[in-house]
Amino acid sequence: MSTKETTLQITGMTCAACATRIEKGLKRMDGVEEANVNLALEKSKIAFDPEKTDVGELKEKVRALGYDVVTDKAEFNVTGMTCAACSARVEKRLNKMDGVDRATVNLALETAAVEYNPEQVTPAEMKETIHRLGYELEEKKEEAEGAVDHRQREIKKQTAKFILSAILSFPLLWAMVSHFSFTSFIWVPRAFLNPWVQLALATPVQFFVGGQFYVGAYKALRNKSANMDVLVALGTSAAYFYSLYLSVRSIGSGAASGGMVDLYYETSAVLITLIILGKLFEAKAKGRSSEAIKKLMGLRAKEATVVRDGREMVIPVEDVLAGDIVFVKPGEKVPVDGIIVDGQSALDESMLTGESVPVDKSAGDAVIGSTLNKNGFLKVEATKVGRDTALAQIIKVVEEAQGSKAPIQRMADVISGIFVPIVVGIAVVAFLVWYFAVQPGEFAPALEKFIAVLVIACPCALGLATPTSIMAGSGRAAEFGILFKGGEHLETTHRIDTVILDKTGTVTNGKPSLTDVIPAEGFEEGEFLRLVGSAEKNSEHPLAEAIVFGIEERGIRVEMPDGFEAVPGYGVRAQVGGSRVLVGTRRLMDREKVDVNAVLNIMESLEKAGKTAMLAAVDGRFAGMVAVADTVKATSADAIRRLHDMGLEVLMITGDNRRTAEAIAAETGIDSVIAEVLPEGKAEEVKKLQAAGRKVAMVGDGINDAPALAVADIGMAIGTGADVAMEAADVTLIRGDLNSIADAILMSKKTITNIRQNLFWALAYNSLGIPVAAAGFLAPWLAGAAMAFSSVSVVLNALRLQRVKLKG
Repeated sequence: MSTKETTLQITGMTCAACATRIEKGLKRMDGVEEANVNLALEKSKIAFDPEKTDVGELKEKVRALGYDVVTDKAEFNVTGMTCAACSARVEKRLNKMDGVDRATVNLALETAAVEYNPEQVTPAEMKETIHRLGYELEEKKEEAEGAVDHRQREIKKQTAKFILSAILSFPLLWAMVSHFSFTSFIWVPRAFLNPWVQLALATPVQFFVGGQFYVGAYKALRNKSANMDVLVALGTSAAYFYSLYLSVRSIGSGAASGGMVDLYYETSAVLITLIILGKLFEAKAKGRSSEAIKKLMGLRAKEATVVRDGREMVIPVEDVLAGDIVFVKPGEKVPVDGIIVDGQSALDESMLTGESVPVDKSAGDAVIGSTLNKNGFLKVEATKVGRDTALAQIIKVVEEAQGSKAPIQRMADVISGIFVPIVVGIAVVAFLVWYFAVQPGEFAPALEKFIAVLVIACPCALGLATPTSIMAGSGRAAEFGILFKGGEHLETTHRIDTVILDKTGTVTNGKPSLTDVIPAEGFEEGEFLRLVGSAEKNSEHPLAEAIVFGIEERGIRVEMPDGFEAVPGYGVRAQVGGSRVLVGTRRLMDREKVDVNAVLNIMESLEKAGKTAMLAAVDGRFAGMVAVADTVKATSADAIRRLHDMGLEVLMITGDNRRTAEAIAAETGIDSVIAEVLPEGKAEEVKKLQAAGRKVAMVGDGINDAPALAVADIGMAIGTGADVAMEAADVTLIRGDLNSIADAILMSKKTITNIRQNLFWALAYNSLGIPVAAAGFLAPWLAGAAMAFSSVSVVLNALRLQRVKLKG
């Protein structure tokens, strides 16, 4: 069974109960394996079986539950079509693309209109797909530029409603203030006290501004559920319709023409005004929690200069295709990932690596999109474009982390799912107790308590407590090159008590160099090096690369071996010309029955100096020794000291020999060493520590580290290493600096502390607020203000994470 994933942008959610209801509704669908709904991001990530359901059915389910799914529209000019078969072909291919809801192609106008899910597909991907068909799409820019983010549209709409509601509610609030004995000296226009004037002011607020609460409540109740909208609609309707009843009853009493009647229009109107204001603050604050994504997107180049059909042209970076030749002038950003085909320059890669020193690049070197070309003119062949570029992948990881659900959020989801019905029950009980026991027959005071309980208990703060902290925490970490793949990893990292470091490329620079050449008696140095270099030519091991590079630097020609075999953890076997060559560890020599006892003292002295000695044999006879040294990263010792200060034990694991490993451990302050470990043995060592009750973080950069990274409680991949390692890891440390390990743990601790603060205050707020309101110590309008403040305060507390100081 194949599983597909999709992300839907959902609108209409008002509280945690909404998110829980959508999640449950989706999970009940046949074919849906997992569904996570993030209230703060207003997104749902769904895993499903495409043989049982599809994206269209998922969207219909969301809409049936009373919410909506955001879809974008794009219009294109289509070139290259000559007949109806062409337009049908383009239309059919567009409609087959994942994320495209509907595409229509008009042959006469040569246009295409596409409705699509922006989370799944982009106009650039549509263009490339149709380009491969032999046609061209050109987006109509006026429509594209006129598009406004759905959240911004909602903020503008709610702002207009708030202004209208505030203007209409102010006279009602003014009239209410004069009811108190200590404020009776405040002058109030007589018209403001007229029940019919109050009715005229309150009605637009209740049904136009507050109409969204009725719609939301209806949709929730229709689906046999309840949410914040139900509470607000119940509370404000009770106040409004009771006041309407009193207004009608006042006819003939003289009150309607200007006398005093105790009405509650201001309760419903001011409540709606405050709730709308709280939602505005909340939406704006939630927008700020996505600053990390906006900053990353801001790094991207906007345009690219490409050569097509022999002509140089400037096009939007979204239109660059793989294989295009891109010109990059001095001072410009590299628009896409690619390979330099001509030219040389220094590139500032600090946005990715954190290294401020520019890196020299020339023909054949890879370049990364969004890095800055400092001084030379480059011709670059685009290899990765659009969503495949390194920066786009980083943005994707951050978005997925922000949209994922941490285990700690499950508690909030369970509570919010049963919260609203319980609150309604408490409100009804409070009303009955006041009406029949505390103040028998007094409807108005009982109604006030009923409204106050409903309003104070809205579960917004509870629903926002976790996702906003995850968004802010993972976003802040991303700014320092620390990419958490999900909220669960951000939560787990703070529990780590043991850190295992791979040696090569993690503690060290991973770029060893050839330092010593010691041929055996009877072997000429040049011939010895030619044989060793040729044997190592096909090896991907960093030590082998260093040996080959060092030999070639000496002017010795290295040839391709006739036969080659890598022996993991031991070395290599190769056939060079007519000679059988072995290069590797003492264990390889012992296994191949090569006597090396005479040189073991030399080997030991090299290893004590922190060098790695490699033994070589030709046709079964010892031929000599070469040594390489890998320098320790300048920041490693300081980073390990930080980990010790945090109370963590630091170990180093390596396939290298123990003496070399211990020399590096002594230099950096590492607690202990596990040396001469085969690749599969690294995962076993991690398991041993876990069996002893340790929470282990494994940090590595190579393909051979992938099993250990996958087994560890938290796998951390050095971002300068292999893609396989990064795939297996839970956290990617882009900058390759071990200080990022301490920063990741610190960020995890800060985030979890922040989530616990949010959950505590959200739960404490409701636990204290409900009895206070039921006891009559909280006026409904004050309850509304407190409810709005609670949601905003939770989001603002989460945003404090964006100011956490990290070393990276």
